[in-house]
Amino acid sequence: MPPPRLSAVPDGNDPSSPAGRPAEEDLLRRTSLGETEAFEELYRLFASRVYGIARRVVRDPAQAEEVAQEVFLEVWRRAGRFDAARGSAASWVLALAHSRAVDRVRSAQAAADRELGFGRSTLERDVDTVAETVENRWERRAVRRCLGTLTELQRQSVTLAYYSGYTYPQVAQLLQTPLPTIKTRMRDGLIRLRDCLAVTR
Repeated sequence: MPPPRLSAVPDGNDPSSPAGRPAEEDLLRRTSLGETEAFEELYRLFASRVYGIARRVVRDPAQAEEVAQEVFLEVWRRAGRFDAARGSAASWVLALAHSRAVDRVRSAQAAADRELGFGRSTLERDVDTVAETVENRWERRAVRRCLGTLTELQRQSVTLAYYSGYTYPQVAQLLQTPLPTIKTRMRDGLIRLRDCLAVTR
């Protein structure tokens, strides 16, 4: 059964007198049976206090009203779970109010943290990507510049071996140069390349 339609949070003026109020526990019992009149009486009794608790916790008036509505919806659904042996009806309803208000604050904080974390991770990824691209471009330019400092045989040997994947014997065959000479030129070329890149950095 859907709950009765609730009015806006009252201004604190309770239309019923204390002497004429039914016992709050009995109102909860009758509410659990689906009696809308009992539920409406509970609302009149507790709306101002529930709203006050929510307002103190969540601060924002609009959100406090939403929390109050959620609390009374829960009262309507869970009235049958109230146990008078564990406390009064007032303490049960107001504990629900405080719990729901705290949940609202935690939910809002979690959402804000997720948005902040997502923004940070996105920014970090973007920065890392840009940095990596710049570094890769810089390294390629530096390598090309340093390769230009090698002799023709050194440059060809290094390029064929390290950029084209040829073995030393294959490089020697392609350049029609004795293998020992290729190994020597390769060693000397790599040393010069290393020193050039170290200075460039």
